[in-house]
Amino acid sequence: MPSPTPDQIAAAMDGRLRPTAPGRSEALLSSPCIQNHAAFLAPGADGLHLLWFGGSLEGKSDISIHRATLAGDRWTDGAAITDDPDRSEQNPVQFDAPDGRRLILHTAQPGGNQDACVVRMRADQDVRMRADNDVRMRADGGTPRDLPLPRGTFIRGAIHVRGDGTWMLPLFRCVPREGMKWTGSHDTAALALSPDAGQTWREVEVPGSIGCVHMTLVPLGGDRFAAFFRRRQADFVHRTESLDGGETWSVPEPTDVPNNNSSICAIRLLDGRVAMVCNPVNAAMHPEARRASLYDELGEADDRPNATGGCDPVWGVPRAPMTLALSDDEGRTFARRIVIEDGPGTCLTNNSIDGSNAEMSYPALIQQGDGTLHIAYTYHRRAIKHVRLDPNWLDTQ
Repeated sequence: MPSPTPDQIAAAMDGRLRPTAPGRSEALLSSPCIQNHAAFLAPGADGLHLLWFGGSLEGKSDISIHRATLAGDRWTDGAAITDDPDRSEQNPVQFDAPDGRRLILHTAQPGGNQDACVVRMRADQDVRMRADNDVRMRADGGTPRDLPLPRGTFIRGAIHVRGDGTWMLPLFRCVPREGMKWTGSHDTAALALSPDAGQTWREVEVPGSIGCVHMTLVPLGGDRFAAFFRRRQADFVHRTESLDGGETWSVPEPTDVPNNNSSICAIRLLDGRVAMVCNPVNAAMHPEARRASLYDELGEADDRPNATGGCDPVWGVPRAPMTLALSDDEGRTFARRIVIEDGPGTCLTNNSIDGSNAEMSYPALIQQGDGTLHIAYTYHRRAIKHVRLDPNWLDTQ
């Protein structure tokens, strides 16, 4: 079956959830942007939210954070909630804090210089439950502030709250190399911990983590956490573990899930299994698919040489199929894998206009209290797709 054209995709971007198979519904979210990427699902007392970044091309200064809310079986139209005219605003995270604040975090970088990125946070709304279980929301009007983290810090994964109230924000660090361009070759993983509701932060490094990015935390019970990583080397999803609430971490080790240097998302299901959405392919499976870098289309005037040393990042491995992988051993192996959607996954360009990009990537995954699974991901860089799976859907696969 041929891939849909950008115009066909755009025509279907109405935000309406429609049944596509027993126990399964799908929607393409409405957006005013040509390019839409990096979905983040955020449940709240006032409904399910979906955030992403949109604009003309990743790295351009018109890239901003957008958000929609699910109302019944239809998503509201996506609307921009940030607008820095000088930076590309990417990788949104929404967090309903225990104190009632709704916080929006995202990255902000000049052009393709990820090593000059800052992480911004602002209070978006207060969301508090009244005695009658209605929801009251008050616009906060908070001013964005740059978190006190080193230049080049990036985020992607959800914040978790430790048993003692400490906030746990997974990071990856695009380490600057003096006089050289960022390529991803020196990226490492870390965790930021805040004991005072986001006022101050301290970092904990993940040892031996060069090339490990998009850290995703999964609570295992008590002070035990696992974390999973996309890999710049495009080899395998890697896993690390902490036994002390994130204060120390083991050296990341490969799981049995291939990785294409594209994002993943992992959660712990209500039944205790670890679930991960990802593209289980890697460079060894696709030796022909390569591009120069993530930002090779920006046309920036930058005559600096590429950074040397570190690892050897691989760009361009196909970003498909979109797969739900399940683990019975806390994420060490993922024996069961269910294809959510397949396609060519072509990503040798970020172009969202001419139909040459066919990736299904950068997934988000949550499970609601009744067992319903929600998956959201980039669809051909043109749209954000949402897939809703009924509570008993897994039992039928």
